[in-house]
Amino acid sequence: MPGPNNTVYLSLGGNLGDPARSMGAALRMLDADGNTRVVVVSSLYRTPPWGKLDQPDFLNAAAEISTVLAPHALLDLCLDVERRLKRVREERWGPRLIDIDILVFGDRIIHETGLEVPHPRMLERAFVLAPLAEIAPDLTVDGRSVAERLAALDSAGIERLPSGRDWWLA
Repeated sequence: MPGPNNTVYLSLGGNLGDPARSMGAALRMLDADGNTRVVVVSSLYRTPPWGKLDQPDFLNAAAEISTVLAPHALLDLCLDVERRLKRVREERWGPRLIDIDILVFGDRIIHETGLEVPHPRMLERAFVLAPLAEIAPDLTVDGRSVAERLAALDSAGIERLPSGRDWWLA
């Protein structure tokens, strides 16, 4: 029996193949699942690589979804979508076709094997916070708004593309 609707924020990214197409396909797959609904999606952002610098720039986006799934069930769905889009996990912070991370799951704090919410490194990463701040600037994480957190980070090289919020439906 499904639970109550939960508001969840996701980060999506990729830098191999056609990342915009992969992220759009991922969002459409999540939206097509009977237990999740995409509420709003940020514009696309071109961002320099982070962690491992000798790779192509990334495209990143954020999405708000509504789901009746429990956190681990949503994680399983996201991992399944990545697999269906041929994601291969070879190298930490390395190039990828698609990456979907759960950033915030309602007001829950989760520290379990394979799942930490809020995402443990999201507050250090402007490439995560820039698209998230576009759709949820007042979202509070660890006592401060996403917009405040972003303002305190170096966001050099991050470019909002003129994609509009419906790019993922194409």
